[in-house]
Amino acid sequence: MADPKGFLKEGRKNAPRRPVEERVQDWNEVYPGSMGRALLPIITEQAGRCMDCGIPFCHQGCPLGNIIPEWNDLVWRDDWEGAIERLHATNNFPEFTGRLCPAPCETACVLGINQDPVTIKNVEVSIIDRAWESGYVRPQAPEWLSGRTVAVVGSGPAGLAAAQQLTRAGHTVAVYERADQIGGLLRYGIPEFKMEKKHLDRRLDQMKREGTVFRAGVDVGSESSPLSATKLRERYDAVVLAMGSTQARDLPVAGRELGGIHQAMEFLPQANRAALGLEQLEGQEQILATDKDVVIIGGGDTGADCLGTSTRHGARSITQLEIMPEPPGERPAGQPWPTYPMTFRVSSAHEEAGERVYAVSTQEFLGDDDGNVRALRLVDVVFENGRPTEIEGSEREIPAQLVLFAMGFVGPEQPGLVEQLGVDLDERGNVARDNAYMTSVSGVFSAGDCGRGQSLIVWAIAEGRAAAAAVDTYLTGSTTLPSPIPPTARPLTV
Repeated sequence: MADPKGFLKEGRKNAPRRPVEERVQDWNEVYPGSMGRALLPIITEQAGRCMDCGIPFCHQGCPLGNIIPEWNDLVWRDDWEGAIERLHATNNFPEFTGRLCPAPCETACVLGINQDPVTIKNVEVSIIDRAWESGYVRPQAPEWLSGRTVAVVGSGPAGLAAAQQLTRAGHTVAVYERADQIGGLLRYGIPEFKMEKKHLDRRLDQMKREGTVFRAGVDVGSESSPLSATKLRERYDAVVLAMGSTQARDLPVAGRELGGIHQAMEFLPQANRAALGLEQLEGQEQILATDKDVVIIGGGDTGADCLGTSTRHGARSITQLEIMPEPPGERPAGQPWPTYPMTFRVSSAHEEAGERVYAVSTQEFLGDDDGNVRALRLVDVVFENGRPTEIEGSEREIPAQLVLFAMGFVGPEQPGLVEQLGVDLDERGNVARDNAYMTSVSGVFSAGDCGRGQSLIVWAIAEGRAAAAAVDTYLTGSTTLPSPIPPTARPLTV
């Protein structure tokens, strides 16, 4: 174990972020230098807070099965090469999860029963950032090739994890992505201030050196693509569907047709392109929040990403709406340890600007004479028997020249590849699969959000790793690849 008395001597500490007035002027990460570098002065003592708890519930909190106490111990002993070996044993991309995951491992930490939990996520990102700088992250090309070919459709975390595992197993893997660059939401969707794209690019470079082939700008199965589902099946021995859950939830109320109302995933990718100095896609004009009253409908991480982006655009005001009541500051009694509680959380974006309004429902969008949105009509709600009920007399208007929907996603897009393959869907509209991640079509597998539904990055990577093991078994009859979770696994609940 790490320091036997570390949890008694040290309290929980986080690295200070850059001052708000400084960081809102650029698109760089909110930590000085990088998150991992900013944490180095304090991370050894923080890793030493990991206690010899006997049964480390952090393992159950994380679907990847990260062996967290081991790399905490190695960091405390200053064995950084050993730490990255242990971290990479279960997680292909800790530089992504260490920045983007909401850390269910920390809410399952045994120390967190009566103290602040270990800063697991911070230790993780410190290990990988230092590993990159020290040259500990090297390509792991296979020693032999199987002669089998695999197509991975989608280059988000699930697709990349599956591709890397299968490449290392000796298969020839091609990753198809409909966007003009590889990365899925990691490329176009996650703002730079949460994760700069250099972290993605150097991991992709490692994968290319291992032998993975990337094909960007190919929308498999679309009318404009020469690569149909039939040709894909003919060309490859196996196919992994990892297209994500990209059908955004809409709000069909009066005035929805007005100009200035957009889905978050129309707004955020354009901001990514602008931040990177890339031109907008042909026929698209960038959606800007500059000098506008911005209303974001949805109180989750995507809404916070819209908030931070609007702040950097120079929005006049930003209001984030959530239909649920404001969550408590402490773990509620109905969500006991080690489950992931719904508590009030403050992201870096919330520190910078904006107002959060809870327990409200949008009744109507109001327009101006030019057909653009000018305001929202809201009403307060109270939950009765699990359903929101409007409070009479609480109606009011708030100004809005830009409205962004960040209400989540309802499943994968079905026209095109999914329809052409003829795979079955489950009752929620996701791609159905058996216990070996195979769909109803032999040789076609499903991993990540397109099969699970909208979820966390750690679940996507875990499913990508598990699907890779299933594909390897299908192609060769056996596998040595790890399979962290079955497709039926779900987060810890009461």
